[in-house]
Amino acid sequence: MEKHLNFTGLLSNKAAENPDFYNWNKVKVRYCDGASFSGDSENKTAQLQFRGKRIFLAVMEDLMAKGMCHAKQALLNGCSSGGLSAILRCDDFSSLFPPNTKVKCMSDAGFFLDAVDISGAHSIRRMYSGVVNTQGLQNTLPRTCTSHLDPTLCFFPQNIINQVKTPLFILNSAFDSWQIENSIAPPSADPSGSWHNCSSSFKCNTSQMQFLEGFKMSMLDALKTFSMSSKNGMYISSRWAHCLAERKDTWSPGNSQPGEDTGMAVAVGDWYFERAK
Repeated sequence: MEKHLNFTGLLSNKAAENPDFYNWNKVKVRYCDGASFSGDSENKTAQLQFRGKRIFLAVMEDLMAKGMCHAKQALLNGCSSGGLSAILRCDDFSSLFPPNTKVKCMSDAGFFLDAVDISGAHSIRRMYSGVVNTQGLQNTLPRTCTSHLDPTLCFFPQNIINQVKTPLFILNSAFDSWQIENSIAPPSADPSGSWHNCSSSFKCNTSQMQFLEGFKMSMLDALKTFSMSSKNGMYISSRWAHCLAERKDTWSPGNSQPGEDTGMAVAVGDWYFERAK
């Protein structure tokens, strides 16, 4: 892991770059457990312990003791697998605070879709199945989901976001670069390499763009019920990108693209502080 990290975007202390959260206390929690802070099992034969959920709760306990318990406002955010963590651990995080604390969560580039790849297979579902079965996540994933769906499907945000009680914001690209490269057109589904230019640098031909448009519509459809709740928020970008909140070039209010009515920073701030539109 890098020894030094730049705090930019949502973590910036510059008001122009981060108008709503620049003067907050900020903590970055490094991720190391391989299952979005959800593991809590042991494989005695292989002498392996999976303790992601305990690591998360231990870190939060330490932060509460250092003064986070006095916070009047708190926002749990994560990017990529951390974005999935922010969904899975959102209610756990909220439960640490008294009821009068404003606690919300945001998932940045963590809305991994249970999508069909270009060969018709479920590449990402196969990957998730390995994580869920190796770490025994069926015991820690939301019971509201595992009671009626296969545990692997309960590792996909689309099947659990509607059960999260804490206000939640989904920030994602409809053309998420990681998902295009690893879920839609992974090497296993594209042995000829015909998708390489599209998946690696978003130089896509017409038929490839049509496939990606279908992916975008699937993502928006999966968010329909979620978006109807007044406590939730979402911002779906059309940028070829993965992780948006901690980048100055995408987060800063002055860097919104044509077609984006409101920049990300403003949209998230409006949602968090419940500002009238």
